[in-house]
Amino acid sequence: MPKIKTHSGAKKRFKLTRHGKVKRNAAKRRHILNKKTTKLKRSLRMPTYADKTNVKQIKRLLPYQ
Repeated sequence: MPKIKTHSGAKKRFKLTRHGKVKRNAAKRRHILNKKTTKLKRSLRMPTYADKTNVKQIKRLLPYQ
């Protein structure tokens, strides 16, 4: 049985924690930043966890992580 290829885009965007959660960076921080408050932009720097509805699909894209 051949090995499954890891999805390159998912590999760059997601990391799995020791307890199996999927860590990701926050969205809405690329452009049009002048209308967003400093407080919002500061909170978007912190990594967040992927929603539980997407975790199964993300883990399928990252088979050996």
